[in-house]
Amino acid sequence: MKIINILFCILFIISAALQYNDPDPYVWVPIYLYGAWLCFEYSRQKYYPKLYLLGISVYLIYAAFLFFDKTGVINWYEDHQAENIAMSMKASKPWIEETREFGGLLILIVVLAVDYFASKPDTKAK
Repeated sequence: MKIINILFCILFIISAALQYNDPDPYVWVPIYLYGAWLCFEYSRQKYYPKLYLLGISVYLIYAAFLFFDKTGVINWYEDHQAENIAMSMKASKPWIEETREFGGLLILIVVLAVDYFASKPDTKAK
């Protein structure tokens, strides 16, 4: 798990750095850095169950918003026939941007949930 968390820490730091040209980097840089920090701490065998749950909760709420938003995932799937979201790295269409953001949140949620459930109960920090 240590190596996996180091890899995700690096991936989330890179993802945060790539947000510099995003329309809302002030939202996404902290989102990715929070996940990176928790992965880094996990790799150091420091576990913060309440912080994992906080991150998962916030990410789930934001993911639900992106899923149901008028230009969100449902719109991308139903009105735009699940158009290829990896065709171009420039997201000129809002439904592509929001679907990609939704995917990023899902990755963060899964990683934090795995860390939460894999953390050792007797060594969890308070």
